[in-house]
Parts: sequence; C-alpha cells; structure tokens
Amino acid sequence: MFVSPMLLHTIEQPFDDESWITELKLDGFRCIWTKFNNNVKIYTRHNNEITSLFPELIDLPIPDGTILDGEIIVTDEQGKPDFEAVMQRFKSKKSLHQITFCVFDIIYCSNRKLTCTLLDRKEILEQIIPEDDGLLTKVKWLFGNGVAYFDQVKNHDLEGVVLKAATSKYQINKRSNDWLKVVHYKYEYVYITGLRKDKFGLLLNYENGNYAGLMEFMPTPNRKEFYSVYRDFISSESDKFIYLNTKIKAKVKFRNYTSKGLLRIPSFVEWVS
Repeated sequence: MFVSPMLLHTIEQPFDDESWITELKLDGFRCIWTKFNNNVKIYTRHNNEITSLFPELIDLPIPDGTILDGEIIVTDEQGKPDFEAVMQRFKSKKSLHQITFCVFDIIYCSNRKLTCTLLDRKEILEQIIPEDDGLLTKVKWLFGNGVAYFDQVKNHDLEGVVLKAATSKYQINKRSNDWLKVVHYKYEYVYITGLRKDKFGLLLNYENGNYAGLMEFMPTPNRKEFYSVYRDFISSESDKFIYLNTKIKAKVKFRNYTSKGLLRIPSFVEWVS
C-alpha cells in the first residue's frame, strides 16, 4: 500500500522556535516502507516499488499494519551520508555499500492512519523501534535550536536541516509549510560554455577552464536574459550542444562536489560582470 509522502518547502535561513523540532537533513533518498498482511513493500516517493533492491529491509522487526517514512542512506568513512554511494547501491543490490534506513515518521500503525501530532508520532516510533542499529534507526531531533544546529551542519559540511512544527499532522501528498528545509549550499563562479539543444541545460566550466558540470536550474527571467545574448558568443556546435566562448560568467549554488570534481545540482544565482 503506497501513500504519497508529505513534502517540505525550502527556506533560506533557519530559525529558533521551541514549538518546532529540528532534524538533520539526510543526503540519501526518500522511501516509504509498508507492511500489510505480513507483506513488505518499499516505494520511492514517486510510487516506484523498489522492494527487490533492498532485501535486507524486508525482515525488519516492525509490526504488521505499519507505514514508515524515512531516508535510505550510505555513510562514508567519516560517518557522513554519501549520496553517490547510496545511488550506486540503489542501482545495484550487488553493491557492497551497506545501507541504513533512517526513519523520521510513521503514517500508519495497527492498520490505521495516524491523525495525531508529530510529537505523538515520534513517541509511537519509540515504541515501534525501541533500539537503533546499523540497518534501522530513528532520526534524532531536538526542540528549537535551528540556528545553532545549522551552524554545526555547515561546520561539518552536511546537507542541511529540517524544521517541523511539533503539532503538525501528517499531510499525505501535500507540500506543507509545517515542514521546512534549509539546504547548506556551496557557491562557485563559473563560465557558461555551452547550451544543450533539446532539453534546457547549460555547460559550465570552472575559472581554471576545467569542466564543472551541467546546470538545469535557472529562473525564467534569467533564461530570457541568457537567450537574448548567447548567439553573440557561439563558437561551434555538435548534434547535442551549441558551444560558446568563455565570456558569460555567473555565480551558481550547488549541493557538493562529486567524486569527479563536478558541481552537484548547480543552479543559477546571479550574473557576474
């Protein structure tokens, strides 16, 4: 039984409010874990069943009639979530990467949808998962302290924080202002060196000339600005790309550097003259 998860809005800065709880934003991928009639099914947030990819999550000691919401992660040698590693594990169950299912909410319990507050659901999770281990763990949380927590996230180069109203109900298939995320972005100055012909995407180079990745996220007004000038900088083209002289410079934000030194999910911030 699949339920579409509750989604978060993005905000720029964290805040301190004791009526909200703060959690670490985990750098993995969201999944819905269900067990009905003693049959376990695991889904992505987009309703793709992935049960066969994670056989180690089938026999978890969770009661029948339960739906859990959480994140599957793989940690690196420093204990930090490693997105590239978890995606390798996602693509092949033969991968040697050990996963952890980090649970932050419970949607159904004893075959009934829970309509109680987040704090009450956290208490139910404590009963459902009394002890954490390397495979199954509850996401740690605290009241308030969003600003200090985010500072620690930045100091340890983690992905961000999640802020949730303590009294919030679980809103299936809704993006709610009761749940907010603050992403720890990094920033780079890059040159736009090409344009993908079919689907929008801009080739990026670092200031030293090395390839930096493909940017697919740019606000509509800035796209219009780019389209109004890029023809003046065309140098050549191929079947897939139009290539540009390295004259158009921009500031971008991104999640982290990949193992190949590329920008992960770069998005436009502003033009640089």
